[in-house]
Amino acid sequence: MTNEPISPIPELAPPRQAPPAVVEMVGHIRRTWQLARPYLPEITEDFYNLLFTLAPTTRDFFPASLQAEQGRTFRALVHVLHIVDRPDDLAPFLHELGRDYRKFDARPDHYEAVGTALLAALKRWLDDAWTPEVERAWAEAYTLVARSMQDAAEEYRHQPPYWRATVAEHYRLNRDLALLRLEPEEAIPYRAGQYFSVEVPQRPRLWRHLSPANAPRPDGSLEFHVRAVDGGWVSRAIVGHTRQGDEWRIGPPLGGLHVDREAGHPVLMIAGGTGVAPLQALVDELGRFVTNPPVTFFYGGRTRADLYALDQLRGLAATNPWLTVRPVVEHPDGMPGFEHGTLAEAVTRRGPWADHDILVSGSPGMIKGTVSRMLVAGTALHQIRYDPFALD
Repeated sequence: MTNEPISPIPELAPPRQAPPAVVEMVGHIRRTWQLARPYLPEITEDFYNLLFTLAPTTRDFFPASLQAEQGRTFRALVHVLHIVDRPDDLAPFLHELGRDYRKFDARPDHYEAVGTALLAALKRWLDDAWTPEVERAWAEAYTLVARSMQDAAEEYRHQPPYWRATVAEHYRLNRDLALLRLEPEEAIPYRAGQYFSVEVPQRPRLWRHLSPANAPRPDGSLEFHVRAVDGGWVSRAIVGHTRQGDEWRIGPPLGGLHVDREAGHPVLMIAGGTGVAPLQALVDELGRFVTNPPVTFFYGGRTRADLYALDQLRGLAATNPWLTVRPVVEHPDGMPGFEHGTLAEAVTRRGPWADHDILVSGSPGMIKGTVSRMLVAGTALHQIRYDPFALD
């Protein structure tokens, strides 16, 4: 219950089909949320205080210092309620979320307490704007979300809620970037391009999302790329304090990035920074087949030093004719073979990429900026896929 999703791009996304009653319900939620936003710190504090009073055992879901949690649970919950009118997107998302939350041993009374705390905190600060219609909208949306998550949790009750894995290697490429190899106690079933929520011993109960940079291997080992980000409690602990032999907990696989080989569409991959990891895993998987659709891989950063995986990608391209790698830096300084500008600029210079399947991975800002610019350039929204959670 600790990760914050990337904001959607509602001004560019086409409207989703939903029953009129659902559209009206979400309209109430979005309108009143705009009124509540100026009081977000106070509402968030009230939410957690009420939750821990109603269900004291939920306190164990969170780190000792709520400062490290930074209100992610509350904001993620509100984000989910904002997309209740997008059933095609919501259903699979809640299915994964409910499966993932099994690691907290969440019970029906916990879900009930969360809903009660949410509505009570909003009611206090919205005052006269909290009408019976508004309360009904928030309550109905939350009930739908909670029920879907609990159904998913029940479906996976016979599977482990998480796996244990041991750090076998920890290698710092520089001050802020580390590569790690982990060995799970048993192989974790996942697909190339997916990600996991992980908990490290240096930051107990602070779960964060990481993507393996490799396709599933016979030995089950996982390779992670982690950059220490400003304010990143977990990422900085991983980069600076991880030791060989540390034991991690790894939640169920999440996410839907994949390459549909049977469709035969050419593929455009766009990666910024450590966002290269899930796309590198997909290339790793494709390399196991004799034939593949053509893949154009844009890999970008501010400087050449940010493209730490470039040599490995170029090595893969040298032995796989279906793969073309295009490095992008904002300041190339005359470096041959590098395109200049942001990833969004470099990609859209070549037009809308009609008929391509497009995968985007990176920071929230990079994803939002790239997707927005591609839509303006004429790329169809249905061509583009990205996972909705930021890395920390």
